[in-house]
Amino acid sequence: MKWLLVIWTVLTATALQACGADSDCVVGDRIYRISLPQGRTAPSGAVIWAHGYRGAAEGAMRNASLLNLVHAQGLALIALQGVNGTWDLPNGPRTPDSTGAPEFTYVDRVISDAVERFGVDRTKLVASGFSAGGMLVWNIACAEPEKFTAFIPFSGTFWRGPPAQCDAPVANMIHIHGDDDATVPLDGRAIGATRQGKVSEAMAMYGALGAFGPAEQMDTPDLRCARQGNAAGKLLELCLFEGGHSFRTEYLGYALDRLKAAGQL
Repeated sequence: MKWLLVIWTVLTATALQACGADSDCVVGDRIYRISLPQGRTAPSGAVIWAHGYRGAAEGAMRNASLLNLVHAQGLALIALQGVNGTWDLPNGPRTPDSTGAPEFTYVDRVISDAVERFGVDRTKLVASGFSAGGMLVWNIACAEPEKFTAFIPFSGTFWRGPPAQCDAPVANMIHIHGDDDATVPLDGRAIGATRQGKVSEAMAMYGALGAFGPAEQMDTPDLRCARQGNAAGKLLELCLFEGGHSFRTEYLGYALDRLKAAGQL
């Protein structure tokens, strides 16, 4: 009977993990994909990645540069999947009355599933995403900051503008954006009956929420970063690069390195 128990245990564990980078992990009526760093001997944290408009989790997993960078940091990559490639966000062109609740519930389920199936360390989670995915990241930062160590949105912010205040506690926030972005301009633009918000307003709101101090300009060869800190040791940064609506994995690497150097990841 003991050998039957062993076989059953192995088969059950295999069935629970029968998804990953090349196949969908199902949570309710949604899916996500995950890729774990090779040779890990302990639970790893994760970058939870949100794709841009009409993107897909499958596409994120095909980005070898993104995978390699995240794994080199000792982290798993979890790729979210929007419904029909879009996110249900407050004040969006097709979701003007949304509270964002369906996406927050979905993200909660993904986190719980990844912890249970793959042993992801829920104390070391970073939310990041590009364009519309960056918009999702900002909304998660406001609605569920306690679930994440840090937020790294790229080239996306709130529709219309930030809420009066996000929920506490304040997390680390590093926003990265092209200085000549015409798709999601730093000062926003009108789209249908709504408009994209101003990045400066989102940063100012978060700065006030976390009692962050004055900005210190710190540049790298590729990024011009205004850095702020607070009494809790959290980071708030706005980093600009020369160019338009684009994403480079090196910039994500910069942000992850900053978090580790500050003892935040």
